[in-house]
Amino acid sequence: MPAVTKAPNAIGDFLVDYEEKVFEDVKAAPGEKALVTFHTVAFEGSIGFVNLLQATRLQRKGYETSVLLYGPGVTLGVKRGFPKLGDEAFPGHQNFNKQITKFMEEGGKVYACRFALQALYGHGEGSLIEGIRPINPLDVLDIVLLHKKANAVVIDTWTL
Repeated sequence: MPAVTKAPNAIGDFLVDYEEKVFEDVKAAPGEKALVTFHTVAFEGSIGFVNLLQATRLQRKGYETSVLLYGPGVTLGVKRGFPKLGDEAFPGHQNFNKQITKFMEEGGKVYACRFALQALYGHGEGSLIEGIRPINPLDVLDIVLLHKKANAVVIDTWTL
């Protein structure tokens, strides 16, 4: 077997060129909107958290940004903790709650489908993180249609 002649990677090393940006930094024009929809289960994959980061980034780029939690996506918007609500049972346990709260503090809007909340996951509106607006299941399609009519950026995520 050939000998390794390069020193092993060390903490603080750069493994990629993180400074090169290939595309222009797009900013929203006044009044432009974005919608990020979530049909994914909290903690079952990274896409829920990644899309919360994307929604926050869209908000910071100047888009009037909304998040729609429907189906299993409503699980991202419920208060959690153990042994008490708000307690972090393990590192990262409160990631969704903290990111949603930060997004709303920065002006983002979050909506959660009441049908999924109660019928599918057995939660009431009091289970939602403060600031999330519960909506009628018939509003799920209409919020998407309104954003499409406004030529908004729409990011849809589905996981099973």
